[in-house]
Amino acid sequence: MKLRVKGFGLLLLLVLLALCSTIDVCDARRGKHWRPRSSPSSSLLKKKGKAKKGSSHRQHGGNRRSPPPGPPGVGKGHQTPYQPSPNVPVSPSPSPKPSPDKGNGHSSPQLPSPSCGKGRQPPPQRPPAASASPGAVFNVVDFGAKGDGVSDDTKAFQAAWAAVCKLGASTVLVPSELEFLVGPISFSGPNCKPNILFQLEGTILAPTNAKAWGSGLLQWLEFTKLSGLSIQGSGTINGRGQQWWTYSDPNDDEDDDKQYNEELERMPRVKPTALRLYGSSNVVVAGITIVNSSQCHLKFDNCQGVLVHDLTISSPENSLNTDGIHLQNSKDVSIHHTNLACGDDCISIQTGCSNIYIHNVNCGPGHGISIGGLGRDNTKACVSNVTVRDVNMFRTMTGVRIKTWQGGIGLVQDIRFSNIQVSEVQTPIMIDQFYCDKRTCTNQTTAVAVSGVQYENIRGTFTIKPLHFACSDSSPCSGITLTGVQLKPVQIAHYHLNNPFCWQAFGELFTPTIPPIACLQIGKPAGNNLQSYHDIC
Repeated sequence: MKLRVKGFGLLLLLVLLALCSTIDVCDARRGKHWRPRSSPSSSLLKKKGKAKKGSSHRQHGGNRRSPPPGPPGVGKGHQTPYQPSPNVPVSPSPSPKPSPDKGNGHSSPQLPSPSCGKGRQPPPQRPPAASASPGAVFNVVDFGAKGDGVSDDTKAFQAAWAAVCKLGASTVLVPSELEFLVGPISFSGPNCKPNILFQLEGTILAPTNAKAWGSGLLQWLEFTKLSGLSIQGSGTINGRGQQWWTYSDPNDDEDDDKQYNEELERMPRVKPTALRLYGSSNVVVAGITIVNSSQCHLKFDNCQGVLVHDLTISSPENSLNTDGIHLQNSKDVSIHHTNLACGDDCISIQTGCSNIYIHNVNCGPGHGISIGGLGRDNTKACVSNVTVRDVNMFRTMTGVRIKTWQGGIGLVQDIRFSNIQVSEVQTPIMIDQFYCDKRTCTNQTTAVAVSGVQYENIRGTFTIKPLHFACSDSSPCSGITLTGVQLKPVQIAHYHLNNPFCWQAFGELFTPTIPPIACLQIGKPAGNNLQSYHDIC
């Protein structure tokens, strides 16, 4: 009997062991090969959680801002290029890659996913590099640059560029806390792979000896025929243009003036632009500082798809012809959250420009934001669809200005100046179709036409004249509208206050103005059959 009980107990134990073994196997299988099906609501919560996490990652760029959508016609169908962080090299590689040279530890983090706002297209992603090691970082120091501010580092920069040019979707790094003396140089395509990042964290210095410039050059640092180029960082481009500026300091003695004039005579008369981008598309310039250029600080020529933001440009008020940003033959341009102080126009918009969107910019000192001069030497000039809004101007010569030469042909059309705050500006609003920067200019009958210019909420103080509309007899200004213009005088020593001036200017006042602008002729000019932009340009 005892044996039977023991046998039955043993059998029962074996059955229990078998059952436990089966349960363990199922648990293991379930943990490795499948997971329980979640309910639709659970899946939705997980997706929302991922989206929230991705949004937080996108904001990691610190002072990086996404440009708001432009006005109708400016951003339509145009995708804003991706804006890398101004602080770290960026690569489309999913995992960080160290520098291929000397293992200096510089890495390229993963690109954040694009942010898609309501009704907006996501910015285009940089395509992955064709090389086996995309996202590499080429430090100019690894190519022989000294960074002591004295040694000529031009060849090292050329070598680093040659390396990144072949690879594409990678970074040239100019490291922080070093000063690199670089002579005139062209970082050129068109054989370069796209999406190169020029990460500027240190300082680039221009040569100050006449020998480095030869008989004169039009630019110092030039980037040509590139696609997807980004120039960004917290570093500085120093043009050291003081030797080109012709000014006299009353505090200097005669010996110092004589020495300065001798140095000036040795420099070529052709003055270089500090940073020029030519024939390129989808380019970004962000975060950097450009100071003391001998002439224009930043120029875009024949470019399409340009984004400039969080930029600082600075040169003295008496540095001649040192425009801040110069646009020529360029389209689909956005400039925002930028500080400009110089000796000429803060932003100059020249012929061939269209779809220009400028906002949240500080300007001063300088000559304001200008379209033109256009039509010089009897040439044709065309500018269309320009919006300038949310701008502060302090102690500038003009505020928002359109200037054309006599004898030119063409058309300036669809211009909007909105929410402009001026402080001690000599003439806040100006259209001048008799522009002349010489002592005398020949009177001519033809002119670049000006049509469809809106002024909205232009407010603040002036020191000479609130408004100046000097338009051509043969081609009067038409379609000028003013809304919310309130400009009050500030008496400055040696300045004589004048009333608003209008000549052959036609349009409409939508609200009363301060001061009253009684000189604007209401309606359209008689017999002025203005052709369309397409017909003229």
